[in-house]
Amino acid sequence: MAKLTLTTFLSLDGVMQGPGGPEEDPRDGFDLGGWLVPYADEDMARHVTEWFGRAGAFLLGRVTYEIFAAYWPQVSDEEDPVIARRLNALPKYVATSTLNHLDWKGSTPLGAVAEDTVDAVRRLKEQPGDELQIHGSGDLARSLMEHDLIDEYRLLVYPVVLGRGRRLFADGAVPTALRLLESDTTPAGVAVHTYAPDGRPTFGTM
Repeated sequence: MAKLTLTTFLSLDGVMQGPGGPEEDPRDGFDLGGWLVPYADEDMARHVTEWFGRAGAFLLGRVTYEIFAAYWPQVSDEEDPVIARRLNALPKYVATSTLNHLDWKGSTPLGAVAEDTVDAVRRLKEQPGDELQIHGSGDLARSLMEHDLIDEYRLLVYPVVLGRGRRLFADGAVPTALRLLESDTTPAGVAVHTYAPDGRPTFGTM
């Protein structure tokens, strides 16, 4: 069975929207895009490249797919032998109800409604192979978290508070305990945490 992993960039207050640039994701009037750029360094790139190297296929939401499809097909394997090579060559499954035609080679649309997407992801996870990876794709990730389908969370937390924007763990998220698998900090101050779900939280008094 394929492991389903989620890799995402987060501000200290949990915002995942528009990390890479001002025009990346301006939904809801978000005007703080590009917040991770001052903290990007070789250590951050090393972690991301290592994770991409484990991919067997990708699972993307519509917004992330459009961002990736506008850039990565123009990057050759020689320019980026890990990330570009895998994104351009491996299967890409896209959760979308609005895109009727996917131009990026190897891209396949999933169900048009959330229930169809969840069922499709369950079937993908049953197939043998390397990791099925989600990158960004907050709406998709949240819908899969509701069904306990994500096997590993790779969270890069940046030392910046934004105060607004779309968050990974939004109000109403299913209460979930997480077990820390790995932790690192880059010279720029990015905390890199890898977690596995560990059932429901337990509570007490102290």
